[in-house]
Formats: sequence, structure tokens, C-alpha cells
Amino acid sequence: MSPATELDDAPTVIAPGDPLLEGTRLRDYEITGLLHEGGFSIVYRAWDQALQRHVALKEYLPASMASRDDNGKAVAIRSEHHVDTFAIGLRSFLDEARLLARFDHASLVKVYRFWEDNGTAYMAMPFYEGPLLERALADLGRVPGEAELRAWLKPVLNAVTVLHEAGVWHQNIGPDEIVLTPTGPVLLGLASAGHAIEAVQRAPAAALKRGYAAIEQYGGVAGAALGPWTDLYALAAVVHSAITGAPPPPAPDRLVNDGQQPLAQ
Repeated sequence: MSPATELDDAPTVIAPGDPLLEGTRLRDYEITGLLHEGGFSIVYRAWDQALQRHVALKEYLPASMASRDDNGKAVAIRSEHHVDTFAIGLRSFLDEARLLARFDHASLVKVYRFWEDNGTAYMAMPFYEGPLLERALADLGRVPGEAELRAWLKPVLNAVTVLHEAGVWHQNIGPDEIVLTPTGPVLLGLASAGHAIEAVQRAPAAALKRGYAAIEQYGGVAGAALGPWTDLYALAAVVHSAITGAPPPPAPDRLVNDGQQPLAQ
């Protein structure tokens, strides 16, 4: 029997842009709940009917340019003006899924399956039990000790190394992208669709994590190329946030007038 919550018999009206309803079937998966709704995608908890397991199901749905169709499942682009940009984001979403499906590292999010349907695309991933690092630090109520920091930092560094050895830069690292599972931390996805869409709209900074994004991610800085150092800056900012309770100032602000106090002080 599926663990999906039973739906009421009364019909439900779907508002434009709403998440999929519990009980909705997408291939072998049945939606059982909503995990996260962002500007470019929606993540659901789902039940894999074929393999009898919970998964996280991510749907590409940039809210600024697309919404749910009248049938409650398909995605419709709001305007012809958005067609090309929507397609670029969709391609980046699928490219990210294809990339992550190649890797098999305990601390890097795994993609089981990805496909296009209903005018959009989906990726199925493991359902990770545990809080995000952001929430865990807030609930801790104190500065974490060195052993605690090392326990999550080392596995994440190893996961990032796997990406870097393949010539891939994550570019989306932050305390809200690391989930602390019972078996160790897991680094979540790359937000490729968001970055691609904002680049087309000539607003790359809009998709960046303030305080965690390195200066080269903002563009327009002479000689500032992306590389492994880009992700290491973000990880250092995560450590800074864990120790001080706040990330460093945004990189462009530091470039103009860096008043950042060294942690040793």
C-alpha cells in the first residue's frame, strides 16, 4: 500500500503555479507531500511504486515564467516572451540531472532518474532524512566544536573534490544546501536552471547566495575566473557562518571596502 495521504472526495481547484497535489502520479512515483518550493523548482516527497521506497522528486517550474495548467499537472509558459528562456532553464535542469546521475558518492546528492513530461522535467533523488545544516546550527544554540565542524566539513570536501576532478564547479554551496543525515552530510544540487535563467536575464547575482558566492560568480571582474577556489570560498564562508552566526559580507562589498575581521581575532 502506498503511504500517500488520502485525498478528499471533493474536487480541488488548482491555482496557477500551485504544487502538484498529493496523490498525483508521475510515472512510477506518487506525490505524498511538499518539501520545498523555490523560484525555479518544486521538490516533493514521493513514493516509488516500483521499488517501494520514498524519494525526493524535483520538478522544473520557474514561477516567474510558467504556471500549472488547468489539468492540474501540465506546466504552461505564461507568455511567448518566455519560451526561449524557459527552454534554456529546462536544458540546464536536465544537464544537471544527467551530471549528478554519473556520480556515486555518499556525500553528494544522487539522481536515480530524470525525464521530460507535462511540458517540463523531473528528477528523482533519494529522500534524505535529517535537518539542513542551516537548521541544525540554529537549533544548536552554541558555537560548534572543532570535532563537529570536521565531521560535516570533511565529507562535503570529499564530495566537492569528486565534482572538481570532473571539471565541475558546484557554485551553490551554503548551509541550506547541506543535509545532515544519520549516516553523514550530503551536499545537494547545483541550481543550474536558476543560474542559466538569471544569466539570460542579465541578472546573474539574483541566483547567487549572498555572503557565500565568490566574487568571480558575479561577472564583470577582470581576471576573475571560476575554478575549484570558487567552491572553497563558499565552504569557508559556511564555516565562518557556523562559528560567528552570520556569513561574511557579500563579495562585491568586500571588494570595495573589506572590513571583514579575521576569525583569529
